[in-house]
Amino acid sequence: MNDLSMWEKIFLVVMIAGTAFLFLPSAIRSIKENKDAPKDWAGFLIPIALIAGFVFLLIQLI
Repeated sequence: MNDLSMWEKIFLVVMIAGTAFLFLPSAIRSIKENKDAPKDWAGFLIPIALIAGFVFLLIQLI
């Protein structure tokens, strides 16, 4: 694989820093505002477990 040139590395660092600069304040504020929200981990974990199980089944069938 080709290594990135110096300007490409600098560009990637600037893009990552810019993205963090734009989204980090909103993420921090959202976390602070939703600390009292009810926790619904089952609604998150059950679909993820079903998808993982389905992918595992498909891999086993190959």
